[in-house]
Amino acid sequence: MADSKINKNLPKNVGIIMDGNGRWALKNSMKISEGHEKGVNALKEIVKESVNQNINSLTVYAFSSENWKRPKAEVNAIKKLIVNAINEQVNELKNQKVKVRFFGNINDFGKTVIDKINFAERETNTKNTNLDLNVALSYGGKQDILNLVKKISSKVLTKEIKLNQITEKILHDESSVPVDEIDLLIRTGGDKRISNFLLYQIAYAEIMFIDKYWPDFSKNDFRKCLRDFEKIKRRFGKRV
Repeated sequence: MADSKINKNLPKNVGIIMDGNGRWALKNSMKISEGHEKGVNALKEIVKESVNQNINSLTVYAFSSENWKRPKAEVNAIKKLIVNAINEQVNELKNQKVKVRFFGNINDFGKTVIDKINFAERETNTKNTNLDLNVALSYGGKQDILNLVKKISSKVLTKEIKLNQITEKILHDESSVPVDEIDLLIRTGGDKRISNFLLYQIAYAEIMFIDKYWPDFSKNDFRKCLRDFEKIKRRFGKRV
């Protein structure tokens, strides 16, 4: 399919639960770590297409707070992959004017990964961006909401803000999540659940579940999701 832009009624903010790397690897008689590597390549293509389609932000679920329960060897391979992916792709992201931000309990990953994350954010930090790429690491939606409640409650107790001053804007400003609202949420891998991702931000998101494993998800699949989104009449509770 030739490159083409989808111009009408695009989602501004897209979220993706990138599921199926491990199952893709097993299906293809590969190591789990190789599945994650293929997943990084898939994300690279979707980032390019997001820039091409003038999407404002792409927020991806790279590693959940529950993923720490996976085998230690797999977790260590993912840590190494994060470092390698940043080393290999920072210059390309800069050239595309993609601003990268990581969120979640980043400190869980240790100094080597933290330093590399800080490097990526510093190198891609620019005001004139084509795309905000937000990467969730060691993130869980329930814990995020709990942390937000504690943070705002503390400010009420110290009288930094009054109870009646709490608004949705304050919730966004105090949240660790870089985007306030997701328009379109895509989940690959065949499972039809949210898996604790951006519970507050997806309140009115259109949700699309894709049977393909993440490494097989192509830019053409992404375009189809965008075209399907264009056809949806978003009412937000109103009578249209």
